[in-house]
Amino acid sequence: ISNILKLNKLENQRIDPDIEIYDLCGQLEDCILQHEEMWDRKDLELEADVEERVLVQADPSLMELVWNNLISNAIKFTEPGGSVQVRQKFRDSFIEVEVTDTGCGMNRESVKHIFDKFYQGDTSHATEGNGLGLALVKKVLEIVSGKITVESRSGEGSVFTVYLPLRTLGDGGPDKKT
Repeated sequence: ISNILKLNKLENQRIDPDIEIYDLCGQLEDCILQHEEMWDRKDLELEADVEERVLVQADPSLMELVWNNLISNAIKFTEPGGSVQVRQKFRDSFIEVEVTDTGCGMNRESVKHIFDKFYQGDTSHATEGNGLGLALVKKVLEIVSGKITVESRSGEGSVFTVYLPLRTLGDGGPDKKT
């Protein structure tokens, strides 16, 4: 119900993003640690490859929804003993964050619809969600001028890549601080 309400507010533009400069890498680490019990229970190998500190300009509470959805999905759809990786990289004009898993993956048809509301490609986990998480992720990224892509193969896992625009702090945007 919470995701339905959030998505409805975002789609009807009743949520004004609270844009601020904050540490993306610290946020990624916090979100990963929030899921520690889940990955321990499944005996997953979790790898994080992020800078020490990267400042971005976005709404931290909205971006937390993005990271929590992507990380929890990666864990949920990965079989015990598998692995999940979270990587952050600088590119020419953006920051890239990849969430990769060795889970069940998706076929081409599922990939086409994965960001649609209520769509669940793998119904074996239907009791663990409502098919709104990735629709919410996509909407949040549209609001903050970001985007998301997915690469997946059935039986081999998935890679979700988030792209956030890179600006200099002089423009009120992100900067790398180490």
